[in-house]
Amino acid sequence: MGGYLTTHVLDTARGCPAAGIEIALYRVTGGARAEIARAVTNGDGRTDAPILPEADFATGSYELVFHAGDYLRAHGVAGEVLFLDEIPIRFGMDEAAHYHVPLLLSPYGYSTYRGS
Repeated sequence: MGGYLTTHVLDTARGCPAAGIEIALYRVTGGARAEIARAVTNGDGRTDAPILPEADFATGSYELVFHAGDYLRAHGVAGEVLFLDEIPIRFGMDEAAHYHVPLLLSPYGYSTYRGS
């Protein structure tokens, strides 16, 4: 099996999946990045399909940008300027394998890890 990339978002403040968050995926080469995919999380906080499917997979550097601002505002985080709005996560994939990069989100912090 070749490589592919999945992601999901969990709202740790509310204790549930985060639906409706737009996610952009970029391939990073040198100092430049190029958008290669865009998706929105479903009711389970996941994208409906891998954000980078096996057919498009290549090793290298990538960046996921989670557009969390609208979601946070919709769920009660007030203010003109949010502490977290767009959350970039830059990472590398060096083998043809399943990479899972989730986002654990709250209004004032986040974490990620290589999941399974």
